[in-house]
Amino acid sequence: MTTIPYTPAVEDRTSSLPLRLLLAPAGTAPALLDGAWWPRSRDLTAELPALTAVLDPLWGRITHVTVNPTFWPTSPRKVPVAGHVVGVGWFKAEQDPHKLLLLSYTVGRWDLLVVPPETSPATAARLMAEAADPLGTLTASALMNEAEQRRIAEETELSLVSVWDSEGGHGASLPTSRSPHAVQPGAEGA
Repeated sequence: MTTIPYTPAVEDRTSSLPLRLLLAPAGTAPALLDGAWWPRSRDLTAELPALTAVLDPLWGRITHVTVNPTFWPTSPRKVPVAGHVVGVGWFKAEQDPHKLLLLSYTVGRWDLLVVPPETSPATAARLMAEAADPLGTLTASALMNEAEQRRIAEETELSLVSVWDSEGGHGASLPTSRSPHAVQPGAEGA
């Protein structure tokens, strides 16, 4: 599995930055997801041209894309891309909100996990690798839920360490053989 570095030739807002895409290895058995895409924004008009420019030669001309509008503030009906137009559809109840479905008349369909643009690089890398794993059995939402649970656990652990440190736990010296609560000989009546 390799990330596909790509800088679009068409001038747009993301032209100076490489496409963040990881696909399952070619020729592997179909899984629930065919890879992952980490867009830089939630603007399909700005993001789709670079994605389709990379996928068209690999998968055949992408003709339609569907999304769940939950995480896309605007969903245009059509997006112009290099030499053609990609139709955009949206399905709120029927489609996983964390998935982008790509269709090609000549080849078929692909499902990509959409990693939210605000995701940290470490989490995004982990999510992309899991989504591109041909043995993966989790849906896009299940991967995102797992990542959220991991984030919460890490924040909780950091919070506990912070409390421990603030209460002297990290910098405190280890107790000696004399406990502060032990009664010292000759101190009983003093």
